[in-house]
Amino acid sequence: MKINKLMLGTTSLVAMSLLAACGNSGDEGASEGSSDELSVWVMGDGNEVTQPLFDSFTEETGIDVNAQSIPWSAVHDRLLTAVASGEGPDVVQMGSTYMAEFVDAGALMDITEYVEGSDEISPDNFFEGNVETTVFDENYYAVPWYTETRALYYRTDLLEEAGYPEGPATWDELSDAAMKLSERGDNYYGFTIPINEQTFGPMFAKQNGSPIIDDEGNAVMNEPEFVEAIEYLNGFIESGASPSQDLGIEISQSFGGEGINPMFISGPWMITAIQDQTTDIEGKWAVRTLPEGPVSNVSNTGGANLAVWNNSDNPEEAVQLIEHLTSTDSMLTYYENSSSLPARMSTWDEEPFQDENVAVFGEQLENSEHMPVIEEWDRVSQAYISSFEQIIVGGADVQETLDNLNQEVQTMID
Repeated sequence: MKINKLMLGTTSLVAMSLLAACGNSGDEGASEGSSDELSVWVMGDGNEVTQPLFDSFTEETGIDVNAQSIPWSAVHDRLLTAVASGEGPDVVQMGSTYMAEFVDAGALMDITEYVEGSDEISPDNFFEGNVETTVFDENYYAVPWYTETRALYYRTDLLEEAGYPEGPATWDELSDAAMKLSERGDNYYGFTIPINEQTFGPMFAKQNGSPIIDDEGNAVMNEPEFVEAIEYLNGFIESGASPSQDLGIEISQSFGGEGINPMFISGPWMITAIQDQTTDIEGKWAVRTLPEGPVSNVSNTGGANLAVWNNSDNPEEAVQLIEHLTSTDSMLTYYENSSSLPARMSTWDEEPFQDENVAVFGEQLENSEHMPVIEEWDRVSQAYISSFEQIIVGGADVQETLDNLNQEVQTMID
């Protein structure tokens, strides 16, 4: 398996000051647990959906789990506070985009010896794109837990009328189908371009052979391959095949009914939304892997990992819990409770993932990559969204706008 060899940047003065306050595992409050209890932080409403997993772990091991659920909106600040105070948990759920920042701050334990010594959490068990978010300077700092990626949702009835009953398989077919569907009349479109989605344009750029940041650490968001991808997306707006702004209507109106927007790219969570909100189109929609670009049909991958807080007094028990949470049985239970897709590849052989629409995401995960695993990604992505909006909504020149964006991004990562 190819392993990401991302080299960590120099720790910022802010991170250094936080580390100075961390102390070591012998400091008061350095760990909230003991050998017969582990503290765990899960994000969002994860406490509810993960409690059965913690209960089964306690039954097997006799180790109690004290789980705290932290809203995603408060996660970043809570993690920073934990770095400063040293009062972190034993095990923490980490969004993949947070990994670089908190590895660089010294918050997460290097668990390479555990990963390499365990068949249960061997990197070979997990999708490569997810594993790469756990590796820094060739060392492992987490284990993949759940994953997600993007695929193409489409109305089979309307696409059949447009000549693509299996959905568009290439960029050319996607633009052709979208144009035909938009010609049904005023206020009808063919394909949705999400303006505020931070990975959408970069994902298409990757399909055209362009990274966002190259191996030397240079931003390349104004190079021909990236520019061509954004021009391709802008072409949907200019032709009228896509709306230039969010229409502000529910999925039951946009995708259901007459199919105002009969094609869009999204994650697996939309399967349930469509089933619940668009009962009038049962049997008239499907999901397929992304259309092939000039180089690939690579999709974006995201999700969450499980890490050991660097100040934990119970690293062996913490890893034992991570092994339990990432087992096939636990991932099946977690999927049933949350609809979150398992990062463990073998779990996809189980019955719930044989559903044809769900299985598409497993197929797409075999060709999915994460966005750059860098501390600055949040700022980079926000700068991209602003520039993309200038192009899509404001009609700004693509090359000039991306030149300015690239300069801004380079300043951020230098």
